[in-house]
Amino acid sequence: MITKREIADILNSYNTDELSIATVCSHSSLQIFDGARKEGFKTIGICIGKPPRFYDAFPKAKPDEFIVVDSYEEIMDIAPLLQEKNAIIIPHGSFVEYMGANKFLDFGVPTFGNRAVLDWESDRDKEREWLESAGIHMPRLVEPEDINGPVMVKYHGAKGGRGFFVAKNYDEFLANIDKSQKYTIQEFIVGTRYYLHYFYSPLKTEGYKLSKGTLEMLSMDRRVESNADEIFRLGSPRELEEAGVYPTYVVTGNVPLVARESLLPKIFALGEMVVEESLSRFGGMIGPFCLETVFTDQLEIKVFEISARIVAGTNIYTNGSPYSDMIEENLSTGRRIAQEIKMAAKLNKLEEIVS
Repeated sequence: MITKREIADILNSYNTDELSIATVCSHSSLQIFDGARKEGFKTIGICIGKPPRFYDAFPKAKPDEFIVVDSYEEIMDIAPLLQEKNAIIIPHGSFVEYMGANKFLDFGVPTFGNRAVLDWESDRDKEREWLESAGIHMPRLVEPEDINGPVMVKYHGAKGGRGFFVAKNYDEFLANIDKSQKYTIQEFIVGTRYYLHYFYSPLKTEGYKLSKGTLEMLSMDRRVESNADEIFRLGSPRELEEAGVYPTYVVTGNVPLVARESLLPKIFALGEMVVEESLSRFGGMIGPFCLETVFTDQLEIKVFEISARIVAGTNIYTNGSPYSDMIEENLSTGRRIAQEIKMAAKLNKLEEIVS
């Protein structure tokens, strides 16, 4: 992994009055570029093959310039060009997954957040160690031979739900598993899925204070998964099974949510525990993160995963959410990222929020 010292040397060569914000043209890039422009930054879109035409339809979110590469592997080669443009990289799920976590760790451009979190987030065993050590309640792990009721089988890494499946017994597990990939088996928790969008700032001193910095809760959503969210219109689970039709969990969109207000203390406590544990384990995760949860009918919150960067569910709230509007009007997660970078540059503390 590129060292903090190397990143600091690159930052020392930057003109911090001319910073630009760059990311790959995918996932949540529209709101990242829109938010950056609202805060006065130049924007750079990194794209594969050619610039996507849909940016022409959204002029407020169209990058000021595009850098075109032929593949995700070639992004490594444009590091010197991005450095010349005083670029700060904003990671998102597609960027990290398709470039590859190992290559991203070596990418020689200052990146918003702490890259050390990748090692803990992308390995589900280390992720569980982190979250359970923080006091988070997670679904119970199940061994393949012990499956005697519904379980969720997930592959490691950010895959947008692709390949995940539910198995009710060992035979169903064997029929669907790809043993060439690392996987985790969790008990299936019955409840409502909530994806909670937080923002941790090591720089702010006012707000919901932690041991260092503050925690914000910007929004929440629920994912629309194909075909799991519509499949049962065709019949009962047994009828579908007899017809050879099985649910899949590929994320195709997102639905806005708010939680009952009495749950907000629990929601903030979850975010606080995760951040505090990250500070002690690997120096903290910085900026946006998402806890992927199930709320049960007993009002318990089970966390089944964490995404330690901006998630696509925040795209619903380009002009703010019912929660972020009570912090600042028209505050998206993309704009909040730009504000943190702007504040750090003003305070001469960029090294504290990039890696």
